[in-house]
Amino acid sequence: MAHIFLHTVHHVGSKLAFYPFESQGSLAHAPRQNRTIFALIIINKAGGLVYNKNFHDGLNQISTNDYLVLAGTFHGVHAITARLNPLKGLPQATKDASAANSRPEPPSGLESLESENFRMQCFNTLTGTKFLLFTDTTQTNGDITMKKIYDLYADYVMKNPFYSLEMPIRCEIFDRKLLSYIREINNR
Repeated sequence: MAHIFLHTVHHVGSKLAFYPFESQGSLAHAPRQNRTIFALIIINKAGGLVYNKNFHDGLNQISTNDYLVLAGTFHGVHAITARLNPLKGLPQATKDASAANSRPEPPSGLESLESENFRMQCFNTLTGTKFLLFTDTTQTNGDITMKKIYDLYADYVMKNPFYSLEMPIRCEIFDRKLLSYIREINNR
């Protein structure tokens, strides 16, 4: 007998979450105690896939073409959700005074998507590069993990004189440092 799980969608701020409906007689899954990072995808500002790496076999494996489609689709969804971001209202006098002294914060777009089995978190840099991290739903400190991954990217990719912007990332030392960091997290 096959079980069909329906999901509801909740949109809070710029976070989109999918939650399963509870049904009587459905098989309950015990929460996993391990906190796992499954994969990392880096998308350039044009929506092209420049890096993808699987760290754990917990998610179904997809083809390279599917990764390319995922990158382009996410880029489009991120752009649309950034435009849907509500404007924050300020009194007119405050707007006039602060307009000369500060730049407005750019809209963030989709930051997190959660399903029953995994969480996808997005970190968007000021240059438009997006880092997508696929983790277990119990994984905590995603922001800290993303910052460390971005630091590794800045140190070993962006400072590499042989790397061309917006092109696929082929940097062995970045791969080694990233894999070492993710193994440290996955083995806790």
